[in-house]
Formats: sequence, structure tokens, C-alpha cells
Amino acid sequence: MSKVASKHFGEIELNHGRERCYVASHEFAGNPLELDLNVTAHDHFDEKALHKVDYRLGYLPELVDQVRDMIAEELDQDGTNSQQFLHFHSNQLKEEQLEAVFGVRDKTQLTKDVFLRALKLGHVAIYPGQPERYFVLDFTLGSHFTDELLVVAADEDGVVDDEILWE
Repeated sequence: MSKVASKHFGEIELNHGRERCYVASHEFAGNPLELDLNVTAHDHFDEKALHKVDYRLGYLPELVDQVRDMIAEELDQDGTNSQQFLHFHSNQLKEEQLEAVFGVRDKTQLTKDVFLRALKLGHVAIYPGQPERYFVLDFTLGSHFTDELLVVAADEDGVVDDEILWE
């Protein structure tokens, strides 16, 4: 069994035929970010595949910007998961929660831009054996406030799926 160094996950053991999950903690845009690298027993996960993971993670800021743009578009459309997520989390908030989560004192100040600033990338799951669902990105308003997420998937080329889920 060989070991390979990863920029994001440290030293990874390339033991084929076993299911593994490697977890790493990083900082992204000033916030904590957890990365999970999920390798199944049937994945062909070698040094080249690991370097591809590191390379693709180098483009995470652009991927996040693309997702934020999609969320912003959905906030203007009735019935979308993004809009429902915002309405659910802003209804019946107490003033101190409104200020703690969104940084505003009045609901009338809770604009699309304020919501997007409060929404943070908290977790990225990487599935190198699933090219169509290579990245799964979880956006949160903070675990101290809610355990619900907006979830978006992207393929191995960084093309974001057009569906934003609320989980």
C-alpha cells in the first residue's frame, strides 16, 4: 500500500478495494469548512485521482461564486427551494436572532444580499468515483441557528447541477 501527499487531506493511503472517508478541516472565506473525501471499494482511486481532487478544490472559490449566483436567481423566483429556505428561516425571528444570524435589526433590512452574505459554505463532500456528482456543497446559516442546508452538486468538471435542494 502506497501513501500519497494531498494538499487538502495530508497523507492518504491508497489501499484499493476498501471503503474510506478522509476528513479535513480548512478555512474558506474566513469560516470553518469541513471536507470529506469519500472513496468506495469499487473506485479506481490512485495518485492521479487524488491530484485531481486537489486540483479541483483549487477552483472551489469560483464554484461557490457560481452557486451563489444561482441561489440569488432563485430568490427572485416563486416556489424555489432557495426562496422557501429564506422565508422559513426569516419568519418569526426574534430581534436578537435576526441580528446574530443576518446582522440586521429589522426584517425590512433582510434583503437578498444580506441573506447571501449570511449563507456560508460549511461542508464539501467529494466523491471521485461519481463523475456526475463529484462535489456536494452544503450551505448553512450556522449550526447554532439551524441544522437545515441548501445543497448543490457539481460534476467533476465543476459544472453545477441546476437543482438546489433544501435538506
